[in-house]
Amino acid sequence: MTLRAQPTVLVIDDELDLRSMIAESLSADGFAVAQAADGAEALERLKSFAYDALVIDLRLPDADGMEVLDTALTRYPDILAVMMTGFGGVAEAVAAMKRGAIDFLIKPFQLAQLSRVLTAGLEQRRLKQENAELRAQLRDRYRFDSVVGQSVPMQQVFATLELVAPMNSTVLIQGETGTGKELIARTIHHNSPRGDQRFVAFNAAAIPEPLAEAELFGHTKGAFTGAVNARVGRFELAHRGTLFIDEVALMSLPLQAKLLRALQEREFERVGESRPVKFDARIVAASNTDLKQLVKDGRFREDLYYRLNVIPITLPPLRERREDIPLLARHFVQKSCRNNNLPIRTLTQDTIRVLMNYAWPGNIRQLENAVEHAVAMSGVEKEVTPRTLPEDVAQPAASMLLPSMSIPDEGINFTSVVSQIERELILRCLEKTGGNKRQAARLLQLSRTTLIDKLNRLNLSDQASAAS
Repeated sequence: MTLRAQPTVLVIDDELDLRSMIAESLSADGFAVAQAADGAEALERLKSFAYDALVIDLRLPDADGMEVLDTALTRYPDILAVMMTGFGGVAEAVAAMKRGAIDFLIKPFQLAQLSRVLTAGLEQRRLKQENAELRAQLRDRYRFDSVVGQSVPMQQVFATLELVAPMNSTVLIQGETGTGKELIARTIHHNSPRGDQRFVAFNAAAIPEPLAEAELFGHTKGAFTGAVNARVGRFELAHRGTLFIDEVALMSLPLQAKLLRALQEREFERVGESRPVKFDARIVAASNTDLKQLVKDGRFREDLYYRLNVIPITLPPLRERREDIPLLARHFVQKSCRNNNLPIRTLTQDTIRVLMNYAWPGNIRQLENAVEHAVAMSGVEKEVTPRTLPEDVAQPAASMLLPSMSIPDEGINFTSVVSQIERELILRCLEKTGGNKRQAARLLQLSRTTLIDKLNRLNLSDQASAAS
């Protein structure tokens, strides 16, 4: 309930002089005040108006003030109530507070005290409602349908999220840089029973190794050079909430061992202190490298891998979910326009085709940045056209044909990789030409017979026939 500019109060007391004095004092302090001489009049007024607060005498000529309080709270759960009496004691005060009153005043009391109590109560209620609205906005922002995608791989991700979000199980999210791992982690948190508690992020790549342990577990004053004050770590901050450990693969082996112990024992020790600290936090970890391969290479602890990999979620790169690109691009256009107070732009079909033909080595993050650039460069135009896109997206250089390929330490099978690239190029040209081999050969600057030979060698003849 949004508070009115002038909060309303109903004063209920059978003593006319006191009731008038209270009403006059509260009016002077900015309240709109109504009066009732007994319980029946108060209940009649409550039927037709939702007051912000009540001031109720415990003993009324025709009713018990507690009964009026109960009726008011049943009808208006957010209403504030202050009980007052000339005969009350501790027992009555405790009873009133248990039944929902915010304070209990013994007559005679200072009128300014009543005003302070009501003002503080209204402010506390406002903050509580504001926080509830913010939590609702967060839940709305991180609903499953805020993770945009309609491709088969993303539908599988959605199905997993539906199952795991309500649980406390540890989740390991793997995917290339820019695929939205933190968004998925936040979505899990805000759709879980812990959604009203803290989501605390720790990025192992962003914190120097010597400081990582202290950041994660906290430290005492003087624990090391520069520790001039004690510090609460991320585990402690995430108590009862969710701790998101990003780029977990970059942790050193000694820090991995300490993380493993914390997860096993559900407790940790601050740096410089031997006393264990218990914690209750859900763990969501993420990595942009294959942890299983790192285990084989001896660079990641196998026992920690299995401790983290309770529920695995793999996010596909954008090049493997191209059908989602138009949906994502439109979403980012609307988001950019809203954030910059611009009229909503539309994407031309030419622009969508350019976006779908690009390889997106930076995945969704790169797509969002490219769309924001295009919206800014579109000026007063109502459409986002290819010429407004970043140059490397609109006209990718030949060097961008292999944008996402990294060379592992053990090397690559050159013949296999070249065959895969050749296969991909042929399939894209056939798709672009609707399966017409002659036109596809022209795009590839090959003769038709050479193309057919390659189709046979790469076992693509059946797919080419299906395309045509």
